Parts: sequence; C-alpha cells; structure tokens
Amino acid sequence: MKPYLPLCAMVLLSACTDSSDVINNSAQVAKSAVSTIDTIKTHEPAFDEARFRQGIQTLSSDTFEGRAPTTKGEKLTLDYLTQAFSEMGLKGANNGSFLQAVPMVSYTASEDQQVNFGGITLKYRKDMVLSSRHDNQHITIEKAPLVFVGYGINAPEYQWNDYQGLDMKGKIAVILVNDPGFAKPERQLFNGKAMTYYGRWNYKFEEASRQGALGAVIIHDTKPASYPWSVVENSWTGAQQDLVQDKAVQDARVQVEGWLTLDTAKALFTKAGVNLDNLMAQAAEQATNQALSLTADIHFNNQASYSDSYNFVATLPGATADTNTKSASASSQKSQADEHILFTAHWDHIGIDETKTGDNIYNGALDNATGTAGIMEIARQFANQAKAGNGLKRSLTFIATTGEEQGLLGSRFYAANPLYPIDKTVAVFNLDSGNIYGKTSDYTIVGKGQSELETYLIDAAASQGRQATAESNPASGGFFRSDHFSFAKYGVPAVFAGGGSEPLDTVTAEYKTMMQAKMKGCYHNVCDHYHQDWDLSGALQDMSVYYMAAEALGNSQDWPGYYSGSEFNQLRPAKNGQNGANKVAAKPSSAHTVSSK
Repeated sequence: MKPYLPLCAMVLLSACTDSSDVINNSAQVAKSAVSTIDTIKTHEPAFDEARFRQGIQTLSSDTFEGRAPTTKGEKLTLDYLTQAFSEMGLKGANNGSFLQAVPMVSYTASEDQQVNFGGITLKYRKDMVLSSRHDNQHITIEKAPLVFVGYGINAPEYQWNDYQGLDMKGKIAVILVNDPGFAKPERQLFNGKAMTYYGRWNYKFEEASRQGALGAVIIHDTKPASYPWSVVENSWTGAQQDLVQDKAVQDARVQVEGWLTLDTAKALFTKAGVNLDNLMAQAAEQATNQALSLTADIHFNNQASYSDSYNFVATLPGATADTNTKSASASSQKSQADEHILFTAHWDHIGIDETKTGDNIYNGALDNATGTAGIMEIARQFANQAKAGNGLKRSLTFIATTGEEQGLLGSRFYAANPLYPIDKTVAVFNLDSGNIYGKTSDYTIVGKGQSELETYLIDAAASQGRQATAESNPASGGFFRSDHFSFAKYGVPAVFAGGGSEPLDTVTAEYKTMMQAKMKGCYHNVCDHYHQDWDLSGALQDMSVYYMAAEALGNSQDWPGYYSGSEFNQLRPAKNGQNGANKVAAKPSSAHTVSSK
C-alpha cells in the first residue's frame, strides 16, 4: 500500500458535515454489516480499579511536578512507564527501547514586557500574553501597524479570504477566535456551530505567517474559545515548547504571537474610532479586514533552549503460528503482526509555575493522568490475554505522547516519523481526560461521523446498553484538540471518545452535579488534583468500550476508512463510498470536558 501523505491545506481545513445535527451511523451499520462485537468473539475486561486509581494518583502527585516536558517530572514519568510496561512483558518499539526522542525547543518570554498598542500600555497576564517562537534574545518591534483581519482565514473552498488585498509585511494581525460558523450557525457558514480547523489558534498563527505578518494576536472571547482567560494565562506563560523546525519554516513564522483579553481589544478598537462589536458582526457575515490606524511597540527578552523530550512507545506483538498455538488457523493464515492498532494518551502536563505562591504545581490528574493510567490498564489486560494464548492477530502499540499541551507535539512527531509505517497503522484509540463523573447511559464520540472505526465503538457501547452520540458542544473543536488528530491528518482512522451526557441513575446524576462543582475552573489550573471520591466506574466503562473495539478490530482483516463526508476521506476512503448519513438532534447537555490545546 502506498504511504499516506498529509492533507493539503485546502482539504485539511474544509468541513463537510452539518454541525446542527449529531451524525448517527447505527442504522447504516445495521444495513451494511452484522455487529463486529457479535461476529468476532470479544472478552469483557476485568480492570483493576484500585490499580487504575493508584496510577492516576502517582502520576499526578506533587513528586512528579506537573510532568512538564524536559523536566525532572518527565524523567520520573518515563521511568514509571518503563517499569510498568516492562513488567507487563511489552517490547520497546524503538529497536528495543521504549523511548522515541522528540527534538524540542523551549521558548521563554520574559514576564517583564513593555507593550503599547495604540497608545494603551498593556500589562502582561492581565491584558495580554505574548511570546515568540524565535531564537532571538530580545524582541523589538516599533510602530508596527495593527490590522484587524476578521477570523484570519484564507479558505478558497469557502470563497473566503480575510487577507484579501492586504500586504501584511511589517504588520500585526488582530484576529477573532473560532470561525464564522459559531457566530452565525443559522447561515451554515463553514461547519455551522461545529468548529473547523480554521477556528483553531494554531491555524491562525500559521496563516498569519503565510501572509508575511510580523505578528499575530487573537482576541480571547470565552464562549467561542470554549475556555476562560485563566486557561490562556496558565497555558501560554512560562516555557513554551515546540518541535525543532526547518530553518526556512522557522524564519517564516510571525515574530510575536499571543492573545488579548476582550476588554483590552474593545478599548483598543474604541481608540481607533471603530466599534468592535459591529466589526465582529460584519466578520461573521463576510470576509473582513480593516486597518486600525494604530501601531504597536513591543519589547521583551526571550530565551530559547534545545532539548529532547520523549514519546513512550510499547508494543504487544500480534500472534503468529509460533506465538499463538491455540489458534487452529494460525499456521494457514498470513501473519497480521505487522499491522498495528495504536492506543495514545499524552503523559505531559503544564509543570510548575514559579511565579505563583502557595500551590504552584499543575498536577494534571484529570488531564491526563487518567488517560495515561488508562492505557496502562488496557495494555495489562491484552498482555494477560496474550500470555494465556489468546493474543490478537494484529499488534497493539501503546504511545504515551509528550508535548500535547503545547500543540500535539509528540503525536505530530510520531505521525511524521513513525516507528511502524503509517500504511500499516490500522487505527488509533485516543484517551484524554477520562470520565470521573460515573457511569452513563450514552457514549460520546467526539466529531462523530468521521470514519468506519466508529462502528466498532458503537457496537461495543451497545453491548453495554449505551447509545453512541456526538459531543454536545461541537463549537469547542474537540476533534482537532487532542493527539488523534495528528494521525487523522495522515489518513489513519482515529477516535477520541468517552463519557456521556446522561448519568446512569439519579444517584450518579447527583454525584455528577457535586463533582462538577468541585472541579469547576480546574482545567489547566493548579486545582486539577486527584480526588479519592472520584467515581471512576464511568472511566472503566469507557475503557471497556475501547478494549472490546480494539479486540474485534485486532482479530479481523478489516481496514476502516473515512466516510465520504469527511475531510480525510481521500487519504483512506471508507468501503463502498459510505458517507456516515442518518442524523438525529444533538442533546443539549455536556459530556466530560475535552482538551483545549
């Protein structure tokens, strides 16, 4: 099979489904095939909740210092994973080593920044957050014109170009968060309420760079961003990691990038003699840009340091005639051990903020010690099965990625530099921020309607009496915000699923209300601690869905593909031109929080 290439910008950024609906493939699956869970024998796993809890508690303890890449916390995490997976009997995927080096550069902007926009002196953290992804010791920008560029989108397939007619050389782009579909869902612009990749912050900085801009700042607005200013303040200050880039790519990047608070932006636009609310309304209707007739002065010191961080990659080889003698047909069938199903979960979090007094460790218990401990438990179950002679035909590879919080860095690096060929990678199951709110009667698939891989989840969830639905807040752009997306860009069917919006019973509903209140504001904050009173039965329920889905796929010859309605379809198409049709109304409550990286 020919190796898959990354999507071109136009295809990657296009959106093809109706966001006002939740795509439900269950009827289509019933017509096209018998349930995968019924046709291929699967085992209900017996996860050890106490061990799962201990994994979460250990990884999120103060000892691990918030697990920031290239720190003591990383070494402790990798050592912990190495010991655990070695004891399970899994193999290091990198010529026997569990570690894949990911070359990184850490940029640290001084907090002592002198920033003046249009005659308004801005305070770091309070009014703005700025940084630079360049190896320059001092950032000096004087009298750079400020230009409002709407949503900062150049999308030929939508006949939309906010940069039309502009020469951005030497100028700073001021950009709205999200995309026009969020503001005007009734017009079905872009993907309606569901965020497209055009709405993501990394696209906006990349596009401003392609346009030759000197800098780019995004106006933060809580609803379209789907997270408060505190997330920006906590995530975008301190050391900012990135992959080491080719020099030409690095040189083309904007010199400064960052965020403005909404109040600061309104004051700036008022100073320019324009009404921001009116421009926002216009930008949601049509491609928009306008020079603000104001300039910016920016001065701050900047440091760059280079170091390798590491993905952790462990493999449970698929069965062969030699390794699985209990399989009667093993000797007569071609081995599928070179075909890999991946489980991913990022091990990293934000680390320590030395500028804070008191509790300054971002422990990342929910995000993402739950996911990392989750793939450990799933791996143990599969390893035990293999030892009992019931190993899968296909290999399973477990990847604990680095740098997810900084922009999916570890998964991006692996997808571009895979230890096993991408064209031999069957599927990806991603765990990120597990369900701590108890069992649910439904099952959330983020971005539902993308690929045939979802049919395995739908069937597994159905075996638990649960109905699969899409996320209730597609405006958050969850499909583009966790590690599975890095693989989708190369055409590998990848899913991010778990939790639900309907508690199993009244007692669980009351617990969920209480725990959500306790966890409010803890996303990317120092209060994301492990809680002994977490009800992890829902997380174990979700892990079982992944387990059964992977077991069914791992013993089949099926190669799932992307539906014709997906922007990834051309890279690995679904069989028989399936398109993921059949839609039902979205449910108006929230599932567990998805990450906002």
